[in-house]
Amino acid sequence: MIKISSSILNADFTQLANVVRSLEASGTDMLHLDIMDGVFVPNISFGFPIIESLRKITTLFFDVHLMIANPGKYIESIAKAGADGITFHYESALNKAGSNESALNKVGSNEASRNVEKTLIKIKKLQKKSCLAIKPETAAEAVFSYLPLCDTILVMTVEPGFGKQRFIESTLSKISIIREEISRQKLNVSIQVDGGIDIKTAPQVIQAGANILVAGNVLFSADDMKSVMENLRG
Repeated sequence: MIKISSSILNADFTQLANVVRSLEASGTDMLHLDIMDGVFVPNISFGFPIIESLRKITTLFFDVHLMIANPGKYIESIAKAGADGITFHYESALNKAGSNESALNKVGSNEASRNVEKTLIKIKKLQKKSCLAIKPETAAEAVFSYLPLCDTILVMTVEPGFGKQRFIESTLSKISIIREEISRQKLNVSIQVDGGIDIKTAPQVIQAGANILVAGNVLFSADDMKSVMENLRG
């Protein structure tokens, strides 16, 4: 089953309650909440108060995507604010370990690996869905050893930090590689994709093995969000 996680990043923040109600009525499966700190990514979005406020008005699954440095420090706070699923970046753990950009494609290295594992375990102990994200330049193999601790893997199909970006086609092979490894390990792990998802790219990522699509601009630029969601699911 293909699920839609609707990102509010490009929504009118003066009308968030109405936005959420429209998304509910349109049949979204999740609300995708991007938290950016201006450090890990070159943009700032919103924080805990928005999540707490929205939690009061909806029972939708809160799919919280942490694009921040040192995510492990904030897991409890995000869970308390109302997150149902918590996503953090593999690369943020590397940064915390003092690695440079050349380390991004090194798999299973010491302190960075421990940081990833500790954060995933912390999420699971809080009884939240755990998701590990990777940027477009990070190798698919980077997530292989963490799959047993994950409910979902998020493959970024654009550079994280901003909406309305063009889909990076080279990420399709990464989705397929991860899906094959999930099958090889006989695990029940979802693959989520985020960035440039529209009517054209949705069938491509689904065919590659994704089953959760983050949709943002394609929804908010449409006259009929429900119809768009149905078309994205295929």
